[in-house]
Amino acid sequence: MTKTILITGGAGYIGSHTTLELLQAGHAVVVIDNLSNSSAKTLDRVRALAGSSAQLHFLNADVRDANALDGLFKAHDISGVIHFAGLKAVGESVAKPLQYFDNNLGSTFTLLQAMDRANVRRVVFSSSATVYGDPDTVPITESAKLQVTNPYGRTKLMCEQMLEDMRASNPAWQVAVLRYFNPVGAHHSGQIGESPNGIPNNLMPYVTQVAVGKREKLSIFGNDYPTIDGTGVRDYIHVVDLAKGHLAALNYLAQKQKCITVNLGTGHGVSVKQLVDTFAQVTGKPIPHEYVARRAGDVATCYADTHLALQELGWKAELDIVRMCQDAWRWQSQNPNGYEN
Repeated sequence: MTKTILITGGAGYIGSHTTLELLQAGHAVVVIDNLSNSSAKTLDRVRALAGSSAQLHFLNADVRDANALDGLFKAHDISGVIHFAGLKAVGESVAKPLQYFDNNLGSTFTLLQAMDRANVRRVVFSSSATVYGDPDTVPITESAKLQVTNPYGRTKLMCEQMLEDMRASNPAWQVAVLRYFNPVGAHHSGQIGESPNGIPNNLMPYVTQVAVGKREKLSIFGNDYPTIDGTGVRDYIHVVDLAKGHLAALNYLAQKQKCITVNLGTGHGVSVKQLVDTFAQVTGKPIPHEYVARRAGDVATCYADTHLALQELGWKAELDIVRMCQDAWRWQSQNPNGYEN
């Protein structure tokens, strides 16, 4: 049997782009996804982009289903896991903390148990810059103080700690924790991109939905932050760069046989208003917007120190904010209703 990578949440936004990168690099991929915030049509498009020789298997199941996981580990010669599956909206986590603890902690707990039973102990974990909370200084290094400000971030930090304890209990565990910043953009083909169910929680899909006429205007949360123009500053990273970072992390674990925690970002901040203005310039689509009150759990400025990723993984972000806007608009304009066209 071919060595295979299991990707949880592989039909989602980042998961689908990572699945494609792995297939194009010659890996076989098994995806488990309950499609709660994704579509199986995504994987049809990934297959088409990857070509006829690509080996992609999909199981529609929840990662908290231990029997489903055990079945996958028995049926496939899985050599490593990339764990994306989880709820990911900061605002929603503040309103529904128990749902986030159940889903994000429960899925990680069940997955690690299944991996342990199957003697598969190589895992790349999808963490988040939210574990840094409101940072004392920027750019943020991996050694910065961990101080979460919302339940979503807390679940990511608790999962990191779970992985740390697994490592301490058994040195056979190889763990890469990837703390990534703000993924945006889409595959350059326009075939796969971000397609949230309902009202988008993230900035770029909201911007593109305003541009395509699905939403009347953008609400910008806060214009009184201590930043260049009063709007929040974030480290926006192209989703294809991010996907390549997961491949680099897998290769690192296979070659070095040791653990790593690393930021994935571009290393510089862009304000919400700068992103909106750049999108309008690049696409010729002005974005009507209004300023509203700050959102609970948000911080003023957050961007990465990316030296460790370059030094250890040999990875750095290549695609700039202009390309992020171009690719996001190509995806949205070709797929105004996402995968439900």
